[in-house]
Amino acid sequence: MTNLFPERIETDRLVMEPMHEVDVHRLYEICAEDDGIEDVTEYMPWDPHDTPKETAEFLEHQAEQWEECDSAGYVIRPGKDEDGAGEIAGSTALHVDWDKQLGTIGLWLRKPFWGRGYSGERAGGLLAVAFDHVDLEMVSVTHQAGNEKSRRAIEKYVDRFGGRHEGLLRNFEPANLETGGAVDAHRYTIAAEEFEANRGEPPTVTFDRET
Repeated sequence: MTNLFPERIETDRLVMEPMHEVDVHRLYEICAEDDGIEDVTEYMPWDPHDTPKETAEFLEHQAEQWEECDSAGYVIRPGKDEDGAGEIAGSTALHVDWDKQLGTIGLWLRKPFWGRGYSGERAGGLLAVAFDHVDLEMVSVTHQAGNEKSRRAIEKYVDRFGGRHEGLLRNFEPANLETGGAVDAHRYTIAAEEFEANRGEPPTVTFDRET
């Protein structure tokens, strides 16, 4: 397994580990039957999973993207002093466009973990990986138009790290599977030099958990 992406990212309150290593049955329970999953996926390009096979195929795809150095998906767990410590709180990812030296980050969180400020803390960890370890020049993040919770969270950490709102992109992202079609999305970017000037305390990053 390639070691371009770290096996563990640890911030003040969160631990992030490879998504493709989680238990398929536990993830299926969350993605199919979790209380509030319809609210979680309202602005996501995926719907609640119908079968464990769908979850297994998703994890296989995650492993392939990791191995090919195209994307690093992580499961997010609250740290030892947090309510729900060790549980799967959601997932995040860093997708890489090597031709553009551009990373794109995404996130979803289960409803019990909303409102804790995890979005910004997780973003700081992924940005450190993108700029310090993957050597990208820019990271972007988008949210669907109308997704006010994501807008507030994203604007808060983009401002903190010195980034900017680039504008509204029409018909930019796929809608969820049930709706079909495409939706408008707001795009934000953070450059490497902007992050470096505003980063604060770096997270702990581990590339090989056996050493």
